[in-house]
Amino acid sequence: MNTDRVRLSDRFDLSCSTLLLNGTQALVRLMLLQSERDRRAGLNTAGYVTGYRGSPLGAVDMQMTRAQSELEAASVRFEAALNEDLAATALWGAQQSELRGEGRYDGVFGLWYGKGPGVDRSGDVLRHANMAGASRHGGVLMALGDDHTGESSTTLHQSEWALVDAYIPILSPAGVQEILDYGVFGYALSRFSGNWVGLKCMKETVESTAVVDGRVDRMRLTSPQIELPPGGLNIRLTDSPREQEARVIDFRRAAAESFAHANQIDRRVHGKPGAAIGIVAAGKNWLDLQHALDLLGIDTNEAERLGITTYKVGMAWPLDERSLREWAAGLELIVVVEEKRKLIEVQIKEAIFDDRQGRRVYGRRNDRGEELFQTRYALDPIMIARKLGSILVEEGRGTDRIAAGLERLERSAVRGNFQDISQRLPYFCSGCPHNRSTKVPDGSRAYAGIGCHYMVQWMDRETVGFTQMGGEGANWIGEAPFSQRGHVFQNLGDGTYNHSGIMAVRAAVAADVNITFKLLFNDAVAMTGGQINDGGLTAAKVTRELEAIGVRRIAVVYDEKEDIDLADFPSSAEKHKRGALDQVQRRFRDISGVTAIVYVQTCAAEKRRRRKRGLLPDPDRRVFINTDVCEGCGDCGVQSNCVSIIPVETPLGRKRAIDQSSCNKDFSCLNGFCPSFVTLSGAKIRESAAAGFVVPELPEPEMPAIHRTFNMVITGVGGTGVVTIGAIVAMAAHIDGKGAGMIEMAGLAQKGGAVHIHCRLADRPQDISAIRVAVGEADCVIGGDLVVTASAGTLELMETGRTRAVVNSHEINTGDFTRDTEFRLPMEELGQRLEAALGAGHAHIVDASSLARDLLGDSIYA
Repeated sequence: MNTDRVRLSDRFDLSCSTLLLNGTQALVRLMLLQSERDRRAGLNTAGYVTGYRGSPLGAVDMQMTRAQSELEAASVRFEAALNEDLAATALWGAQQSELRGEGRYDGVFGLWYGKGPGVDRSGDVLRHANMAGASRHGGVLMALGDDHTGESSTTLHQSEWALVDAYIPILSPAGVQEILDYGVFGYALSRFSGNWVGLKCMKETVESTAVVDGRVDRMRLTSPQIELPPGGLNIRLTDSPREQEARVIDFRRAAAESFAHANQIDRRVHGKPGAAIGIVAAGKNWLDLQHALDLLGIDTNEAERLGITTYKVGMAWPLDERSLREWAAGLELIVVVEEKRKLIEVQIKEAIFDDRQGRRVYGRRNDRGEELFQTRYALDPIMIARKLGSILVEEGRGTDRIAAGLERLERSAVRGNFQDISQRLPYFCSGCPHNRSTKVPDGSRAYAGIGCHYMVQWMDRETVGFTQMGGEGANWIGEAPFSQRGHVFQNLGDGTYNHSGIMAVRAAVAADVNITFKLLFNDAVAMTGGQINDGGLTAAKVTRELEAIGVRRIAVVYDEKEDIDLADFPSSAEKHKRGALDQVQRRFRDISGVTAIVYVQTCAAEKRRRRKRGLLPDPDRRVFINTDVCEGCGDCGVQSNCVSIIPVETPLGRKRAIDQSSCNKDFSCLNGFCPSFVTLSGAKIRESAAAGFVVPELPEPEMPAIHRTFNMVITGVGGTGVVTIGAIVAMAAHIDGKGAGMIEMAGLAQKGGAVHIHCRLADRPQDISAIRVAVGEADCVIGGDLVVTASAGTLELMETGRTRAVVNSHEINTGDFTRDTEFRLPMEELGQRLEAALGAGHAHIVDASSLARDLLGDSIYA
């Protein structure tokens, strides 16, 4: 097979057209595309990217950093911000760069990125900045990371209404291709209308991978002739708030609608004029709708025969009412498929309110007041298909094909009513600082916060309750005067402190409440991928800031195995090795006022990465448990809370061992009084057989024909390479000239949680709509972990007689084992359940980890 034509570097090479990109890489390429489009138009512009990471935009800063040389060559500057509202303020400044005659460029096009809660906290600056406007040769695009289902958030959020409140137009891309297309459109719209422009990014778009067309000239845009106020629509140097408001309301909204109409960002897809039923959707819900129609057997020809037409909305607000009315002419019923709080539905009702044609609009409810498309949680293709099928039957457009589709969906719904018999909850990594730092003395309680330590709430450590990011501890200011409790501990991550948490500490000092902040300085923003704290924050700087704020007593508790220069810390702060944490906490809880413990220990996952890169010393020491001596009491797990302590079944009962492949050499397990531990210094891992392993000649398989799409689900545990498998499959399909779509259902997978990769393969990229595999659609399942593969959520994706699965039976214990010495995973029951669900011969369960170890040696795991 000739693979020379495909390179990883293609993604940012503007001479390459057909690419395999994920959504965050598409944002990087978008900046390069815009720079080149401006150059070809004779403009000397620069780009500026700033924001704050968070799923589903957790990897934007990493992708921008990796592409630094390409971005710099295109005059694009990336600068991570301390928080979202300061980033937006910086972009507001970038739009003013040429107004005073001091600018180095004709304009600066900017990209802001942030999670939905960051949009909320930035409301004030977004209103100010959009009222001021965008530069005529600059423009601002806002990538809004929305998490409708709360997979990695403390709220289930959507950003549209926050932007509507600030009069910011919203684009809703359906997939990676449209991140590029709508991004180019968005910059042109921003320049033309003077508005900042939102780009709604969800897991289904920005955390997915697809084959796309990345040509520079793919988008050809036109600017319509419209009425302009004196001085135009763009940002001005001097402007009164009253003038700004009038210009936004009287001119800018209309300009955005005119631009959308001129460039047909909203369009008819299925059907033709004269249809009776119209279906509308945007973004992720458009992909869901396409999938739902497939499930009902409705293709383009069938839609025309049934009198159905569909309308794809690209700009969710303000809606292009002219194009909508043209499409809706003659329709009897409009069905709006939209999740969360309805935005498009209310605009459609407003747009056709006075046309007196008697048409109905269904969205959240039908004309009988029955709920159709809920506002809570999310929609999926199965749910949409069932609702649409029922509507079509009611409207006299039921066919044998639709009836058969509904019957299949009903069977899947009944069959998919599984209950979990075991779960893989995320947990602290082996050697995680939080295994120790989140402990509180008997009789005390603590609050959690945003960050990895949030997970302590399901670890029996008297820690319940949390706030928004940056509010940690401020809740106690309100609770304390009305509580019988005299003191609490508040966990606060260093990333959150840097982002906004410092203000909560100041507020607590001002209120003079009795609280001890445990500032967990891990030297990494671990929840989003291990980034360093922006702005050069150090533990010593934090301690000096706390002292300056007026915190009454400060202690520095540190891991003595790390290279920490205590001379950098203020002399007024106590210094203690981490074994003294409990004593320090007991003393501090009796001190009136605000106290702080700065707990210094590097994130275990980041420590592992740095050791592999030679950036951190690797202790020449390993710990083993002699099972002949071990009595299986489990005290080592209680002391360390470490998931690297695993069970070993012996003729004398259950004992303990240490999983050398995951051990991060924290050595907390040695704190128990136990003679079974053996420490080895200078021991070396056996050389891996992998280096000499030769892959034999393999015959080319006979490839089956793909009927529409071939659907794969890959499952496993975070950190074991599941995402890598999906990336390899997608790239292989791309190299082979096929269409590929992949989405990472990861959630808190970085902390050992469950991972699902959904991957669709097709003969052509355009054959793939929604990537997420729906109930009963999986053709193939590759299971890296039996617990995840046999979970209710995975089983419902399979279909008896259709799905084939290859699953690893190697047991990876969950965090439950650290607290329950007799905890056992029901592996046999899970295997039986999987085999029963798939049918005879369709489930192949094998201990692949042991086979690999036998073949390649233990060192491949270390």
